[in-house]
Amino acid sequence: MHSHTVNLALGLIVVAALALLSCAPGDDRWNQEINPDHEAGFWAGIWHGLIIIITFVISLFTKEVGIYEASNTGWPYNLGFLIGLLCSVGSATRVVRRKRRRRKHEWDEIGEKVERKIRKALKAWLEETGKEEKEKEWHEIVRKIEEKIKKSLAEWTEED
Repeated sequence: MHSHTVNLALGLIVVAALALLSCAPGDDRWNQEINPDHEAGFWAGIWHGLIIIITFVISLFTKEVGIYEASNTGWPYNLGFLIGLLCSVGSATRVVRRKRRRRKHEWDEIGEKVERKIRKALKAWLEETGKEEKEKEWHEIVRKIEEKIKKSLAEWTEED
């Protein structure tokens, strides 16, 4: 049942894509030799912006289809084209962002698991060692950190 639905959806997409191409930039309806004074306007600009991904792919293989209609009304067509373009390409970038967020979430989960394991290991290590040994070790660690910071600050101040 699932494959039937997928095949039906793919078929509808192909039919819709072919129907969309009849309204693509470079169509005879905008050709000034055939239809003088018939220029693409605001609504055609929106449409051409929306189908830009499809028309771009088709334009790679044929010269009859372009991604932008040169015979247009000027700023109204350009405004419509930008609106359609933002809707079309903007939705694609949202999908990419969602995938990145999902990937980041997965890395956060991995980081939390690693952090829990490190805490567990540190806790076990701290419980093994005696209190006096711990204090000596921490004093030694603090002393080394202070030395490192002082050395880094001295190098930084001498850079000029």
